[in-house]
Amino acid sequence: MPATADILILSNGPGELTTWVRPVLDALRRNRPDNLDIRISLILSPCPNATGREVDIARSHLGIERVQGPEHFWPFLLRGKTAQNWDWRDRGLVIFLGGDQAFTPIVARRLGYQSLVYGEWDVRWWRWIDRFGVMKPEIVARIPKKYAAKCTVIGDLMADISPNIPETTGEELIALLPGSKAAKLVQGVPFTLAIARSLRRRRPQTRFVIPVAPTVDLATLARLADPRHNPLADRFGGISANLLQEGDRAVLQTEDGLQVSLHTRTPAHDLLSRCRFALTTIGANTAELGALGVPMMVLLPSYQLDAMRAWDGIPGLLANLPGVGTPLAKGINAVALWYLDRSHKLLAWPNIWAGEEIVPELRGKLKPEIVADRVLEYLENPESLQKMRDSLREVRGAPGAAQKLAQIAIVMLSDRV
Repeated sequence: MPATADILILSNGPGELTTWVRPVLDALRRNRPDNLDIRISLILSPCPNATGREVDIARSHLGIERVQGPEHFWPFLLRGKTAQNWDWRDRGLVIFLGGDQAFTPIVARRLGYQSLVYGEWDVRWWRWIDRFGVMKPEIVARIPKKYAAKCTVIGDLMADISPNIPETTGEELIALLPGSKAAKLVQGVPFTLAIARSLRRRRPQTRFVIPVAPTVDLATLARLADPRHNPLADRFGGISANLLQEGDRAVLQTEDGLQVSLHTRTPAHDLLSRCRFALTTIGANTAELGALGVPMMVLLPSYQLDAMRAWDGIPGLLANLPGVGTPLAKGINAVALWYLDRSHKLLAWPNIWAGEEIVPELRGKLKPEIVADRVLEYLENPESLQKMRDSLREVRGAPGAAQKLAQIAIVMLSDRV
């Protein structure tokens, strides 16, 4: 009879679930040994980027049965008991894949488990954490030497989103990624539709698709494309679209005949890999597109200053307070955009990885026609598209980080068998 063990994953936002938790889960399931019965649970901590549907995503798309939402996190951290009073096996491991690393040793100590932290940019709490899987050797060089043996350089988990990247087809398909949260979608949906309309007038052969985030329903997209429900649509030439559905096919159709397909299956990596170009907001989606080698333009329109409430730390918490959150968000974002314009701080993940702007980032009160002109420059110059694609693949790094992290986890558990 095999030995039993628990793996508890600590994570927080939708980006971490997609780009960190998913590949590690896949690797753990592929590598679990026959002599060890592993049960995997997920506990989410509060996150300003959260959509409220992370629990459903973890259950339906990641296949994790035991999931606890962020609303129960603080009682669990303080008392060590979940809302449903989960049982815990004698042997186990806590894996950090998003949130605050400080939670990891606290939870591991309460459960009597070992601890494993994935460090993307830095690692902390070296004395109390058992093992680290880190993205780069530079991270190890910054910690005290006596703890360096706890670290293994595994690479970037985001590079494991799609190990085999197919070449784009002859079809000219452009992906529109307006966001996954209501605040971003309010301006993102009409804005990207207006850009698509402008592009279609000059390149009628181009097709458009929205990979719909699992946190968004089609009816919401349709309302945000309707000026009667979304006043921002009038700022973009009165763009208006209706939802058309026939069987499994769904599209947003504008009054002048533009059709934007709605793709609801997740992950949408196969679809995105076929796209010649993508228009996206900031967030984990830039990491996914970068890992897939899809040329992109990152848009940060500022038509609605309270739209962005996903800042980290205290600003993010203040911007989401009920009642006072909207004016605070406007103030925070006005200052943030002023700072970003002057500091030239990079926001898209591929640019952060590269330390330079390899995909264009456009900010401010952007005009759909001007953005469409910039996109056309790329579409009409295949060499520039290929250069961007090559740069994305170069900074993405080699896949295999999830496999290495899973192997560390299995060894840690197997040593206790």
